[in-house]
Amino acid sequence: MSERAWQEIPRLDIADIDLPRQVGGLYELAYNLWWTWSSRARHLFSLIDSRTWALYRNPVQLLINFDRHHWNEKLEEESFRDAYHEVYGTFERYLVETDATWFARTYPGEDRPVAYFCMEFGLHQCLSIYSGGLGVLAGDHLKSASDLGLPLVGVGLLYHQGYFRQNIDADGRQQHIYPDADFSRLPIRPAAGPTGRGVFVTVPFPDREIQVRVWVAQVGRVPLLLLDTDVPQNDSADRPITASLYTPGREMRLAQELVLGVGGVRALAALGIEPRVWHMNEGHSAFLQFERLRVALAAGRPYEEALGELRHHSVFTTHTPVPAGNEVFEAALVRKYFGGFLGGVGVAEDRWRALGRNGEGEGDEPPFNMTALALRTSARVNGVSKLNAEVAARMWAHLLPETLPDAERMRAITNGVHLSTWLGVELQELFFRWFGERWHQVLGSETGRIAILDGSDEQLWEAHLAQKRRLARFLRARLRRQFARHGLSPDELRVVETMFDPEVLTLGFARRFATYKRAGLLFSDLDRLRALVDRAERPVQIVLAGKAHPADRAGQELIASIFRLSQSEGLKGRVFFVEDYDMRVGRQLVQGVDVWLNTPRRPLEASGTSGMKAGMNGALNCSIADGWWPEGHSGQNGWVIAGKDCGGDEAAQDREDALALYQLLELEVVPAFHDRGGNGLPRAWVRRMKEAIATIAPRFSSDRMVREYADTAYVPLARSG
Repeated sequence: MSERAWQEIPRLDIADIDLPRQVGGLYELAYNLWWTWSSRARHLFSLIDSRTWALYRNPVQLLINFDRHHWNEKLEEESFRDAYHEVYGTFERYLVETDATWFARTYPGEDRPVAYFCMEFGLHQCLSIYSGGLGVLAGDHLKSASDLGLPLVGVGLLYHQGYFRQNIDADGRQQHIYPDADFSRLPIRPAAGPTGRGVFVTVPFPDREIQVRVWVAQVGRVPLLLLDTDVPQNDSADRPITASLYTPGREMRLAQELVLGVGGVRALAALGIEPRVWHMNEGHSAFLQFERLRVALAAGRPYEEALGELRHHSVFTTHTPVPAGNEVFEAALVRKYFGGFLGGVGVAEDRWRALGRNGEGEGDEPPFNMTALALRTSARVNGVSKLNAEVAARMWAHLLPETLPDAERMRAITNGVHLSTWLGVELQELFFRWFGERWHQVLGSETGRIAILDGSDEQLWEAHLAQKRRLARFLRARLRRQFARHGLSPDELRVVETMFDPEVLTLGFARRFATYKRAGLLFSDLDRLRALVDRAERPVQIVLAGKAHPADRAGQELIASIFRLSQSEGLKGRVFFVEDYDMRVGRQLVQGVDVWLNTPRRPLEASGTSGMKAGMNGALNCSIADGWWPEGHSGQNGWVIAGKDCGGDEAAQDREDALALYQLLELEVVPAFHDRGGNGLPRAWVRRMKEAIATIAPRFSSDRMVREYADTAYVPLARSG
């Protein structure tokens, strides 16, 4: 295949979609996830059938369901035809005008792609192959790589059940639901080989080989390869390997990571794709280094030379700032799956197992640490915020090269978020009116700050209220379904329509319900909380959402406790827990709340990208100085929760941070929101909103993040050697 094989992956057509010639481009539009960050493309699909679009928000499902005989009527609508030609023309230009992209202008002639491996990818809620922040970050990375023209191929797993769907029962207990996906109705297609058949690769397992099918999700200009073991060629016991994300079973988890790492390298080779740089986003994919090492050794390369070569073109991003959060497998389990893998090319077991050893003093059978493997085999290593990099540098100092300067041993490339995915459509339309077609460039540049600050206070506030009203409609519909399932009467359900007032100061909290994120901090003094939310002249409402891992009992108990409190006297109707947190819920919340709460136990929050999303929508962050916030806080774009340092006493620190949070809300946040002029406009608050947008959008966009990876890692490693 050509050097640009990564852009030319053939695919099989498996969906029953019959389109008129006049709108044939809808097929490629539906199968390219570019529509997930094009509001005009999504509007086009809603024009076809608004009810079906509202139900699924999946264009492939929409086109399958739309009857062929209805197209004649649709094609008579001039507004639809105009929208189609405008959107499809924009889409075609986006794909072909690669010479005008940032990467093509900055690094002409660099064509060989980066292979970007991750355990999960969050691109849209209809493609449920993500659980939370890591996956959403990976999805935003691919979207920005596409926008910037960076040659990149993603590699992940195609989960049939994905991460679980969450129902909350009447007692607040989290219920786990695992629906099977119908891949023929999703925006993905199987990769096609030269004979027109599907592409399969084999992955060696003990006493057998697993067949893995390769699918492709197209993300703008970037292909994402997704690996699937649920194929008839496999034994029924092996087919569920790619069933669900983050399975608690340790051997099944290792099997998944073996398929991702080894299968991913083989899938790229089967498609004729030769990456110049390999990027591991967290340690789950680090087994790819074993396969790369095996290939080099089988070709006759000496061990140290082969190891040095693969290290020379590898990048590793670490997120988790606690040792227990890094993936570790028992030595016997790793030996079971890899005993003959590298031994077959003449590498002694103790030699390859030493690559995953965390340190000395672990005994004769130390566990195999995936982060240690990734660190030992990478030339560039980074954390995902400045604070995270400092913590990680101390954690892994014994494995980082001592010959490098401190700043290069563990770099800090702070996470970012994809602007067009997370910015509310009402604000996008406002910025289009203010700045024209170039609104992305204005918002994404440091020089755009003055232009944003000079914008109309009234127009910005009205756009924000429109997003809050949209959030209100969304929450009422969700809560009505939730409470109907709990058995509430029709009269009680009618009350839901009066809940959530868009005019009321709204605090948002949504994330994984790990206990270190301290969702319960706000509920530690219930008398004070009830007094805060129920003041007639200055009311406050709070919206929470999040999932706890099925194996995390403490997190599930916390959800149950908060849900029950939300139904208690003094909090009911002011505190809302919304079930089934996913990308759609996340978008609604970050676009519609006034204040974003973040209360982790410092320094355990690696980055915290939800606060970035809220901030670029004009929400003011109220956060512990952890993750990205020490870099993002300007003094005027939000607040720092600064409890007295208790020197490692967690219970005492929780009390101090809760006290600081209550004082901040009571004395600063609530009064600032209700400080209104004669026309009812909170001008000082709007000024802070503008400051949030102007300071957070350029510095914490995924475009900035991907450019930084390209400048400091991808291109230097691709050009060296």
